Amino acid sequence: MITLNGWENFYVIVGSSAGALIGLQFVVITLITGRRSSRVAEAGAAFATPSVVHFGAVLLLSAIISAPWTDLYIVAILWGIMGFCGVVYTIIVARRMKVQTVYKPVFEDWLFHVLLPFGAYAILAFSAFIALSSARPALFIVGIGALLLLFAGIHNAWDAVTYHVSTGRSRNKNEE
Repeated sequence: MITLNGWENFYVIVGSSAGALIGLQFVVITLITGRRSSRVAEAGAAFATPSVVHFGAVLLLSAIISAPWTDLYIVAILWGIMGFCGVVYTIIVARRMKVQTVYKPVFEDWLFHVLLPFGAYAILAFSAFIALSSARPALFIVGIGALLLLFAGIHNAWDAVTYHVSTGRSRNKNEE
């Protein structure tokens, strides 16, 4: 399809990055499993799982856009559905963040776990409508949404790792 020409490399890079980061998340979660308490599971649903979901969304979006479609409208409908589902999921994440009791979220947490992903998924949903009349701008908007999800996921994964490392160190000092 002519409209998607030139986007192949972008989605190969973005999708591959998301796939690799999903794998790294699983490695990190496996490494910290022995240090978890029973209450950490509720925080994981609010803080760790969304990062994997966002990386998975970017990977799926990259696969959808990279497939050899004959019509952009089908692709736009699919990424619009992804955007709508992501908006709903982000609302669920916000609720989980609010009710968990392991960690009190600060503004940065709300920004990177709720506001940016919500905006990215809303961009995907909105760009589906733009694609009906103007494909080229819609593809740039989708690219922005994908990068927002990727960078929010990277930030959140890093934040989670540093949190676990710092709380692990303080626990070890208290045990000595």
